[in-house]
Amino acid sequence: MGKITVETCEIEGLKIITPQVFGDNRGYFMETYNYNDFAEAGITEKFVQDNQSASKKGVLRGLHFQKEFPQDKLVRVVNGEVFDVAVDLREGSKTFGKWFGVLLSAENKKQFFIPKNFAHGFVVLSDYAEFCYKCTDFYHPNDEGGLLWNDPEIGVEWPIPEGMELTLSDKDQLWGGISAYVESKKQK
Repeated sequence: MGKITVETCEIEGLKIITPQVFGDNRGYFMETYNYNDFAEAGITEKFVQDNQSASKKGVLRGLHFQKEFPQDKLVRVVNGEVFDVAVDLREGSKTFGKWFGVLLSAENKKQFFIPKNFAHGFVVLSDYAEFCYKCTDFYHPNDEGGLLWNDPEIGVEWPIPEGMELTLSDKDQLWGGISAYVESKKQK
């Protein structure tokens, strides 16, 4: 399969992509995205926007999703290390409400493909991290949704070292849990 290795996860649709890295005494080279290689792996989505964020240790972003304009995402870390999480919000999915997490770092160069209708978030484990992701739809500021990062019903096992202080945005501290999300969907 081209220049990437693709691992499937226990939640259908999620994929971990590891690029082939060509290194020598000068450094390394890798393709971070090649449509043909990804298409061969079953990822044919058209990405329309690239985003990048920088965060310090202990920053937790998420769990976010777009409500009416859902996005597929291809995420990776170019500096530092994060624990990245996806929560299945696909109606009728046998894994609805389940989560999967993967360690992404500049060192392991792994990427994580997250299909539409998943909530997504990460916590920074290194002193500093730069996080990059491709999206298949544009950001719509009035379409944001989220789930509480530590909702016990979802039960994400964040690998937060003892003594590490978390930093969350105001809105990330106020999201409801998965039960509130399900209830809001019923009312529509």
